[in-house]
Amino acid sequence: MFGMLKNSLFGNTEVTEYKLLSSEMQDGVSFEVRRYDGAKYAVVSSEGRSFDQVTGELVRKLLMYIGGSNEQGVAMGTTAPIMVTVYPRNDGVLSRRLVVAIRLPSGYQPSPPTPTDSAVGIEERHGMTVYTLQFGGFPGESEYRAEALRLTRTLGETAPYQRKQYFCCSYDPPLKPYGRRNEVWFLQEEP
Repeated sequence: MFGMLKNSLFGNTEVTEYKLLSSEMQDGVSFEVRRYDGAKYAVVSSEGRSFDQVTGELVRKLLMYIGGSNEQGVAMGTTAPIMVTVYPRNDGVLSRRLVVAIRLPSGYQPSPPTPTDSAVGIEERHGMTVYTLQFGGFPGESEYRAEALRLTRTLGETAPYQRKQYFCCSYDPPLKPYGRRNEVWFLQEEP
């Protein structure tokens, strides 16, 4: 537990690098198109509970893992963003299925420590291109849904992105009171 707190409060956060493909504005809404390389992520999932009910618990499991609750006892440092994959229904309401992920720090990409919590897994994710919309505050499900709707309207019907899932991303520790960075990512369909 101390390792998790030390990492999140005093450690350096390694922000996931990306290539900015474009920065655009449509109808007064600015968004970016970015390319992320593939990497290994620590992941944990849930079914049956809402976004607001379960995300804090799942994020804590991942922070415990990178904070030293692993078979090697290694506190790895933190990375950002924490990504929550959500699966919206046709009416925009989020299903009760989600996956929370955090990219492993660069130094642990080749050989990640083994999780001691069986709910935590290590997953190799492919590179991806995303449409991103940034906003502030302390968002919950309703705020992420509102921002996703704003990005949907901005991109229009013809933009090539996956509509069955999107990512809710948070870059800041929970104790940061202002200047917070959150994003919604839509995964671009690969040609």
